[in-house]
Amino acid sequence: MNEGRKMYGLCTRLFPICRSITGNGVRETFRILQSEIPEIPFEMHEVPTGTQVMDWRIPKEWNINDAYIRTPGGDIICEFRKNNLHILHYSVPVNKTVSLEELKQHITTLPEQPDLIPYASSYYEERWGFCMAYNDFIKLEEGEYHVYIDSELKDGSLTYGEILIPGDRDEEIFFSSYTCHPSMANNECSGPSLIIELARYLNSLAKRRFSYRLVLAPETIGALTYISKNLPHLQSHVKAAFNLTCVGDDRTYSIVHSRYGDTLADKVLQNVLRFHYPEYKDYDYTKRGSDERQYQAPGVNVPMVAFCRSKFHVFPEYHTSADNLDFISTSGLQGSFDVMKKVIDALEYNRNFKVTTLGEPQLGRRGLVPTMSDKTTYQQTLALKDLIAYADGTNDLIDISNFINVPVDRLIPLIDRLVECRLFREAAI
Repeated sequence: MNEGRKMYGLCTRLFPICRSITGNGVRETFRILQSEIPEIPFEMHEVPTGTQVMDWRIPKEWNINDAYIRTPGGDIICEFRKNNLHILHYSVPVNKTVSLEELKQHITTLPEQPDLIPYASSYYEERWGFCMAYNDFIKLEEGEYHVYIDSELKDGSLTYGEILIPGDRDEEIFFSSYTCHPSMANNECSGPSLIIELARYLNSLAKRRFSYRLVLAPETIGALTYISKNLPHLQSHVKAAFNLTCVGDDRTYSIVHSRYGDTLADKVLQNVLRFHYPEYKDYDYTKRGSDERQYQAPGVNVPMVAFCRSKFHVFPEYHTSADNLDFISTSGLQGSFDVMKKVIDALEYNRNFKVTTLGEPQLGRRGLVPTMSDKTTYQQTLALKDLIAYADGTNDLIDISNFINVPVDRLIPLIDRLVECRLFREAAI
C-alpha cells in the first residue's frame, strides 16, 4: 500500500488549488508534481494565447484572486476562498449590484443533487457566474445583491508537461492525464498522482524494453495542443496509449475502448482486468468523454483507451463538491497503480515466443517439473505445458494468456525460466 499512501498524500497537496485550462493554478500544480520526482526529467511547455492548434486556438489565460456575493442582509455567500467550485470558471471580472432576478440568471445549481455545489465553466464564451447548492439557491430573498469577481483574462499561455523515460527501443508506451479541474479529487487529482507514481516505477526498472512517455495537459485543448505539435511522432512511435482519469475511488474498474476496440492497449488492459478484476465495467468508444476523444479522433488514431475506476459522467459525485478527499482512498489509488503496473509488466514481456525443440521438451531434466509425477503434479505444471504448447511463434504472450486462461503475471516467471533454459526464443515476425 506504499504507492497508494504516496498518491493520496499528493492528492491532498493538489486538491486545494484552483486549476483551470490555463493560469497560475496549473503552474503551481506542475511545481508540486515536479517536486515529487526531482530525479526524473520533467519538461515544461508554454504555448501562447492565440496559437492555432488544429481547429482550435489557445484562449486567453485566466487567473482569479477572489469572488463572492453579498446578500441584501449583508451576508457573504458563494465565497471563492472557501470553495473554488463556487465560481463559474473563466468568469470575467464583475463588481456591481444586481437584482435577485438578474442574479439567478448567473447561478448554476443541481436541483437533482440539492446539497452539492456543481462545477461549471465557460472557457470559450465570456460571461460571469457562480455555482451553489440548490437548497441554498431557493432560500435567496428578494433584494439587491452585490456580486464581486476579481479575475483577469489576458494574453498569456497554456501550460503542459511531459516525461520521457527511455528504453531499449524508441517504440513508446504513452500515458496521459490532465491538469485543468479545480478542487475535485477523483476527477482531477487522482490522474496526475497515478502518472507520477508510474513514472517512479518505470524509472526504477533496471531494464526497459519500451520507452515511456507521460503527458499532463489541460483536458481537450491541452491534448489538441500536444497532438498538433507531435502528431507524426505519436503515429510512428506509440504502440499503446492509456488515458488515466478518475482512478482514486474504491468502486469497480472501467475501460473505455478505442474506436474499434482492436488496439494493443485494448488487448492488454482487458486481459489484466478480466483475470484480476472480473467485475470491471466495459465501455465502447461511444461512451468516451475524456482525452481519448482527441487521441482517437479520425486522422489522429493514436492507439489509446481510457482507464478509470468509476467512469466520468457515471458516478454521482462527478463534477460536484462531493468529489472530495473523502471520496478517494489509499486503497482505491493503490488498486489503480497495481492495474497499470500489471499492464506495464505484460507489455514488457509481450512478444511472440517460439519453443526451440521439435516436439515437447523434456522439462524434468531441466528442473522445470518434478521428476516423479502423479495427477497432482500434472495439474500444478499444466500452465507451463500449455504455455509451451501455444509458443509456436504466431501468438504473443497476451494471446497465449487468453488461450490458456492464465494471467500474464503468472506466466512471466515461467517465461524467464524457459528463456534461461534456452527452450524459448523470440520469434521473428
